[in-house]
Amino acid sequence: MMFACGLYGILLILCIGQCMGQVLQFPDSFDGAVGESIVFAPDNPPPTSSAFWLIRWIFGDQPVFTSTPAETNIPPAYTDRVTVDTTTHALMLMNLTFSDTGTYELSVQTDKIYTGQTSLLVYEKVTDTSLTGPGELLIERKSIANITCEGNGNITSVQWIKDNNPLNPSVSIIFSSDNRSVSINPVFRSDSGEYQCTLRNPVSSETKKLNLIVNYGPENVLIEGPNEAGLGSLVSLSCFATSLPSASFTWKFNGTDTSVTTEKFTIEKTNLTNSGDYVCTARNHVTNQNVDSQSHILEVKDNGGDGGGGLTTGAIVGIVIGVLVAVAGICGLIVYLTKTKTIPKVSLGKNKPTNEAPPRRQEHELNYAEISHERKSRGEGVIPRNMNESMTEYAQIMHGASAKPQAPPPPYESQESKPSSLPEGVTYAQVMKRS
Repeated sequence: MMFACGLYGILLILCIGQCMGQVLQFPDSFDGAVGESIVFAPDNPPPTSSAFWLIRWIFGDQPVFTSTPAETNIPPAYTDRVTVDTTTHALMLMNLTFSDTGTYELSVQTDKIYTGQTSLLVYEKVTDTSLTGPGELLIERKSIANITCEGNGNITSVQWIKDNNPLNPSVSIIFSSDNRSVSINPVFRSDSGEYQCTLRNPVSSETKKLNLIVNYGPENVLIEGPNEAGLGSLVSLSCFATSLPSASFTWKFNGTDTSVTTEKFTIEKTNLTNSGDYVCTARNHVTNQNVDSQSHILEVKDNGGDGGGGLTTGAIVGIVIGVLVAVAGICGLIVYLTKTKTIPKVSLGKNKPTNEAPPRRQEHELNYAEISHERKSRGEGVIPRNMNESMTEYAQIMHGASAKPQAPPPPYESQESKPSSLPEGVTYAQVMKRS
């Protein structure tokens, strides 16, 4: 009795399994685009070794495809829109419309029953995407930028990117409730860049880009260049400013406008009148702002300076004249000292070296003048050149080997009358004394 009950239970279980069949696995849902096709294929189709008795696809409660070994039936609404793979039993549905959205079920009967179902969502592709920004020029801290992203189709998400990074909300960046527009109030220079908007749904997406430019400045205006330069040198001063768009420049010299309208102020050849204060003014024609630099002082020096490049012609001429004047002054001083008897002239008799001490100088007034004398034919005495000159005096000239001082020379008259009495080694010369 117990055995009979057990056997009956096993048979019942086998029968229930046979009747219930097996489940065909499908993805939970498929996404399709209007006008395109979709294929519903089970992940575990029935084995091909078993002969099928029935294949049926149903959409909701409406048959889409029915096939038996005897015939195949496709309703008129799906004619030329569906095909079924007899091996995998996959259904291809073509030329999708929104009305194709719903649940699809497959039933296959062989020696077993196989069933499975899935769903379809049909979307219209995203098209005609556009990204629009402000039409006016943006000025930092003054302007508001509104950017809007639009497109057609079933849009399920909107993504914003700036310079390849996600654009996130902040105090000044505010998104609309549908996320399709962004307001930046006020704009800063950091808001400049490339903005991207991507509209998408499960079957399509489109991206558009927009460049945003925020104008600012000028600021940080400064002059770079030398503060000192030499006469005749080349000097270039450069003006810099932080500005978008680039600033234009004008220059003032000592408070007076100049004709220079470039970023560089060039002086080809400096002169002393170029010394003074230089100021450049930077202007942004979009922001309509003008900013002056700090004063830059340039001093032109006549000593060559930092940019002198050597002595000038005037400096060279001055040096030459100074040297000539100095030489003339020295020559004049020598002549003056000679004429005023400040420099003695010494005439040495012979250039013989001697070991004897020189004669002691007599301590009396010296009269300096040209000295000339003559000897007689045999070397005794002197021959006066003009005995009648009243201002003539005679001086003893020492020469020869004797180093001892000799007695004062005799009067001229005695020399004339007794020339033979002159001491040996003594020569007398005529000395002209000037009062």
